[in-house]
Amino acid sequence: SGEFSGQTLNGDTQPVVRVTWDEVAQYLNWLSIRDGFQPVYEQKGSVWVPSRPLRNGYRLPTEAEWEWAARFAGQQGPGLKYSWGADLPPPDKSGNYADIAAAKILPRTLVTYNDSFPVSAPSGSFEPNVFGIYDMSGNVSEWVQDYYVLDAVEAPALVEDPLGPEVGDFHIVRGSSWRSAHEADLRLAYRTYESERREDLGFRLARNLE
Repeated sequence: SGEFSGQTLNGDTQPVVRVTWDEVAQYLNWLSIRDGFQPVYEQKGSVWVPSRPLRNGYRLPTEAEWEWAARFAGQQGPGLKYSWGADLPPPDKSGNYADIAAAKILPRTLVTYNDSFPVSAPSGSFEPNVFGIYDMSGNVSEWVQDYYVLDAVEAPALVEDPLGPEVGDFHIVRGSSWRSAHEADLRLAYRTYESERREDLGFRLARNLE
């Protein structure tokens, strides 16, 4: 993972960053085989894709799973706007965002917020959400399973556990990071896409229960 502006990203408890989606897929296959599960990802040509239906090994969460765990954790209605509630700025110690501690290394920061971490924090440094999941907001953004589609349209009917498009050029990234200070980026609904590694982009594991 290396460093960023002299700040290490390589701590034993910091999240892994600077990995591509394909590298994550290959690592999760290795982990699945090690633990006696069925590997989820298959190589097709030069790219890796998830099996359909999904096998029982380790994988990335789908975007639908990520959204449900982040925005609708115990909530009814439209879901949470931010992980801490409806208004800015974030309350004290609510997550790792672009803060006063990062003012010397980032072009934009939250000038009234201090989480004491200029770059990524050790995983689990802040309170989990109601599902007991840590860092759904802040610390590092996360690869999810789905391909990004520019012209996606609303489905004509509800789909249970959607897996997203089967082909694409980019994968979806969800969640804010230690670089995030813009209002839009801090929202739990924020989504973007990527094909390359970044110093603030990592991943979390998911697995189908047997």
